[in-house]
Amino acid sequence: MSDPWELSASRRAFLGLAAGGAALAAAGAPAQAQRVRTSARIVILGAGAGGTSIANRLAARLDGAEITIIDGRQQHWYQPGFTLIAAGLKPASYSVSQTGAWLPDGVNWVQDYAAEIDPDANRVTTTGGQRFDYDYLIVATGLTLDWDAIEGFSLDMVGQNGISAHYAGPDYAELSWRALDRFTDEGGVGLFGRPATEMKCAGAPLKITMIAEDIATRKGTRADTRIVYNANNQLLFGVPIVHHRVRQIFDERGIEVRDSHVLKAVDAERKVAVYETPDGDVESDYDFINVIPPQRAPQVVRESGLSWADRWTDQGWIEVDRETLRHLRYDNIFGIGDINGVPKGKTAASVKWHQPVVEDHLVSEIQGREGTARFSGYTSCPMITRIGRAMLIEFDYNDNLVPSFPGVIAPLEELWISWLMKEIALKPTYNAMLRGLA
Repeated sequence: MSDPWELSASRRAFLGLAAGGAALAAAGAPAQAQRVRTSARIVILGAGAGGTSIANRLAARLDGAEITIIDGRQQHWYQPGFTLIAAGLKPASYSVSQTGAWLPDGVNWVQDYAAEIDPDANRVTTTGGQRFDYDYLIVATGLTLDWDAIEGFSLDMVGQNGISAHYAGPDYAELSWRALDRFTDEGGVGLFGRPATEMKCAGAPLKITMIAEDIATRKGTRADTRIVYNANNQLLFGVPIVHHRVRQIFDERGIEVRDSHVLKAVDAERKVAVYETPDGDVESDYDFINVIPPQRAPQVVRESGLSWADRWTDQGWIEVDRETLRHLRYDNIFGIGDINGVPKGKTAASVKWHQPVVEDHLVSEIQGREGTARFSGYTSCPMITRIGRAMLIEFDYNDNLVPSFPGVIAPLEELWISWLMKEIALKPTYNAMLRGLA
């Protein structure tokens, strides 16, 4: 069988967009600012997108600072690529690089994990017993996928008996593709959905749903395939205008929606999923199921006293000002990325806009002045609607659409150029961000 998602793009178009992605990264690069002399001790928890990016920016900006980044992961994962891997468009290796390859010279990389954060003593202790005192702490740990919250599920099931879990990592995304490929060959019932917690890239569950429907259509098995999306509430997306647009697409393509259905358990032997609903638990037979678990702050953060006490209490996001990303009770602590307890911003694109805010306020503090930068809640979701088409959706805290290319890319239209932004241009921009250049 010929490749069902072969695109008819010309070489010129692909190269042109790749060049555009590089230009976009360069356009977002921070202006060269005068280096600041300091002996400040700065500890960064996490070497993912947020921690690596800010480490590079601060290393370039501060002269004499003692910068320590704590993370035991040897691999860096390009998480925006997981959906492409789960769609059979990229191999697992597409999203894998080495953590050390992105870190700047002069930064102390502690290849261990934080076991305790003591914000009163200004100290972090690792699982290996090392202690690091700090003047400033940047929490960039990311979040934890709570797979244990799905009864009966374990990651060794992925790729077998119709079970997909592409959030789990590059290898699991590739295994998920094997399950999706078989399902769309044979047809049957496919169950999709999202958890009731806050989550990274809330558009990803919608993307994989629409990709599955598109692949079945391309293979000629759509008439034998039932696609069901289980929404955690009455919305498909938190921004109302985007919700209505996605609902329109689902209706046009015969994707069923069940409101207020939250995955609770999976019985792999019976191929039955259990969902919590306002009317009690319901069972659903499946031939394919994409499992996305609840998402929370890592345990070390939840136990640190940095979390909100009156909101997200089951999730543990840290209590930062939503505009300055500075902790509301410990003014020498900042948050970057998914760990922040703010209404929007759990995407890699948001991390790009967290960086200059945290840099400005931390360096301003060192210089004895007030920082001025503010985070608007900018969140970007290149929402794939089918292979070769996507909507480039960008919005802020107030649910306003804030397109980067007004008059060029219409955010709610399914466009080829938006698809290429996701598949071609996004990774070079992401890599530039890691280097502190975007």
